[in-house]
Amino acid sequence: MSEETTWEKQALESLLNENLKDKRIERRWKTIWRVIWLGLFLFALYSFFNPFKNKSSNVLGKHTALVNIQGEIASNTPANAGDINAALQAAFENPDSVGVIVKINSPGGSPVQAGMIHDEILRLRKEHPKKHLYVVVEDICASGGYYIAVAAEKIYVDKASLIGSIGVIMSGFGFNGLMDKLGVERRVITAGENKDMMDPFVKQDPKNREILQTMINEIHQQFIEVVKKGRGDRLKPNSDLFTGMVWNGARSIEIGIADEIGTMDFVAKDVIGQKDMIDYSQTENVAERIAKRFGASFGTAFAQAMQMMSIK
Repeated sequence: MSEETTWEKQALESLLNENLKDKRIERRWKTIWRVIWLGLFLFALYSFFNPFKNKSSNVLGKHTALVNIQGEIASNTPANAGDINAALQAAFENPDSVGVIVKINSPGGSPVQAGMIHDEILRLRKEHPKKHLYVVVEDICASGGYYIAVAAEKIYVDKASLIGSIGVIMSGFGFNGLMDKLGVERRVITAGENKDMMDPFVKQDPKNREILQTMINEIHQQFIEVVKKGRGDRLKPNSDLFTGMVWNGARSIEIGIADEIGTMDFVAKDVIGQKDMIDYSQTENVAERIAKRFGASFGTAFAQAMQMMSIK
């Protein structure tokens, strides 16, 4: 065999060995990724059907039910009416819960979401008259947070908590002067003379301003009526009561928009009479957080991974 033939044979063998090595590595990585995706699938499946998603589900025995309202009250936040009301329903319907604490630490938010939670509290209290509900305020309970709070039998605060802000606000910006300076022309076509009343790029029409003012005045009056009905004769005469003013906890008791100084532990132990507390607040599991963050792209990648798992 010539040297040239020997060299070609060695080169071919080396090439084949390298190719086999690459194939082995490729198969090894395919196997690793299949295992990873299978693990993610099983974990997601467990998370979605996890019986302990709601902390109340694994509890036996008498307890005080806790529902937490934290942060802005809006449809796209944890403090949304759907999740809060579901937690409230679970808390009232569990025969082992002897009372309910709604812990509020919120600057407010949507009057619609707050109103839905407020109304559900009143409905549940009427349906379960022997089960008492109290609100405990942490740092702040303002605007929509206070709208919810007045549905409780009593409101407990810290002396430095911020309470109140019984008012309505609608805000925006006007850029029409800036547009004129920049020489930019605004082109907009509407059907309906009031369709562009909130357009920040046109000068506000006094007539539209009057319409918007009337609308928020009506919402403010709804808020006032809810507070008066919820607090009754506990409210003390005060000219600033419905002006959007905020008070500290100690002062809020004096004017009747709160009842007593008290912590969550105090209310559970000394008012409700059951110090063991169970949090009924709805919490997102890992699978739900992944789904919200990655959305359709995650679903597509997952489907592709499942297809890969069928490749031999």
